Amino acid sequence: MISEELQQLLLQYCEPEDELLQHIDRETNLKVLMPRMLSGHYQGRVLSMLSKMISPQNILEIGTFTGYATLCLAEGLSANGTIYTLDINAELEDMVRENFAKSPLNSKINYIIGDAQESIGNIKETFDLVFIDADKKNNGTYYDLIFDQVRPGGLIIVDNVLWSGKIVKNAQDKDTKNISSFNDKINADQRVEKLILPVRDGLFVIRKK
Repeated sequence: MISEELQQLLLQYCEPEDELLQHIDRETNLKVLMPRMLSGHYQGRVLSMLSKMISPQNILEIGTFTGYATLCLAEGLSANGTIYTLDINAELEDMVRENFAKSPLNSKINYIIGDAQESIGNIKETFDLVFIDADKKNNGTYYDLIFDQVRPGGLIIVDNVLWSGKIVKNAQDKDTKNISSFNDKINADQRVEKLILPVRDGLFVIRKK
């Protein structure tokens, strides 16, 4: 969505990745299918900044992948805070747990493998921040499931809402239509304030009133 020149400028004027995040980026690109699902440096710094701005006690992440965004979000946790991160891909579990074990934030991370819709029902917490980055067709389902558990003033952030520019082009494939319907659902929801940040593949930042 943005030029390579602008991307390089943005990276020049944001905080650097630490060594562990650089390692996760390299390992994901070398060993994992669809490495573009990784949040990456700039988006990771955006997630970290948003988390730090509200110092959350409890974060819920739906879609762990290789753990990059998890660690970025966890940087903002309050002293006794916890991030619950949910993923269905058991094949990546060993890699992800190894990555988390290398982080000083490891004790704050509750990594849960299984169906996210079932896992959400088992977590009896109020969330300050939720990051939805899983199977896109269920964005609306996840949003509805977690909404009542988000505190007033809390944030819900949803990734990939521009879908490689296909939303702008009004593409008619099934995936694009699903994401467009979700975007319209949020736009019509009077319980929240919202805006889309054109960061990487589009971040919908939603604040519960």
